Amino acid sequence: MARVLVLGGAGFIGYHLAERLSRESHAVTLVDDLSRGRMDAELEALLARPGVRFVRADLTAPAALAELPRAWDQVYVLAAVVGVRNTAADPARVIQVNTLATLNVLEWLTADTGVVFFASTSETYAGGVALGHVPVPTPEDVPLSIADIASPRFAYAASKILGEAAMLHYAKKKGFAVVVGRFHNVYGPRMGADHVIPELCLRALDGEDPFRVYGPEQRRAFCHVADALDGVTRLMTTEQAWGRIINVGNDTEETLVSDLLALVLRIARFAPRLEPVAAPPGSVARRCPDLSRLRALTGFVPKVSLEYGVRETFDWYRTRRASGR
Repeated sequence: MARVLVLGGAGFIGYHLAERLSRESHAVTLVDDLSRGRMDAELEALLARPGVRFVRADLTAPAALAELPRAWDQVYVLAAVVGVRNTAADPARVIQVNTLATLNVLEWLTADTGVVFFASTSETYAGGVALGHVPVPTPEDVPLSIADIASPRFAYAASKILGEAAMLHYAKKKGFAVVVGRFHNVYGPRMGADHVIPELCLRALDGEDPFRVYGPEQRRAFCHVADALDGVTRLMTTEQAWGRIINVGNDTEETLVSDLLALVLRIARFAPRLEPVAAPPGSVARRCPDLSRLRALTGFVPKVSLEYGVRETFDWYRTRRASGR
């Protein structure tokens, strides 16, 4: 049984990770300030299990983790402000929260920490993809760039690029092991409303007609959260992955946004008039990870099909909408 600390444990990926680790009989401590994560029925049920603990703390405060032990087997650093809407609305907050939280965690970590996972993002590639400097599918070793440092869209990517550098350098300085995972379009139940799949599901449930479809010609490779966590947990127990940056996603079902919408509408049994709209500024035309490194290190194979995952996600949102949650 491992002792595991999940920072950002009330959020989308954090909750699903903690739930998985608890089912595997690990002792799990979740830390969250509940500014974006939420104390809902799912989280309350998880916290009722033996061996699961919750600590409310704001990681932007230097002493946020002072009362916690420093010896863990695994630490997952997932806490961050994410989402295009949040980045566009308040890029200064995105930079402040993501940078302060990461640096405060790094100051707190020690050589006794165990293995640390840092959640980064495919947005680190967006500048290079938009400028035509990097290929798609995109491997980890391409140069990273910010197309327009003044654009609110790139505040999140900039905060994660800094976070990656800080994690790797602090790990060498302090003597702990770290894995940097760049998540690519992870989706699933309980992920809020600020991402394309839940947004489409909720608008279909609302009966939007005409139905706006943003960037229908864009291509994405979506990864169900169960597959993403399979990749992450494999990396954490693979010593050859420590100290490396590794893409986490699903490259087997790259799809057009228009086809994704068609799938959602078919599941919803809804046939509105479609209204194509230009994609948000800074949104890349295509995003797909090169998973060669993840496969070579862990033998990772994604198992959840897009149709199954979208149907499961739609059903989750439909149930919550029907119950007023």
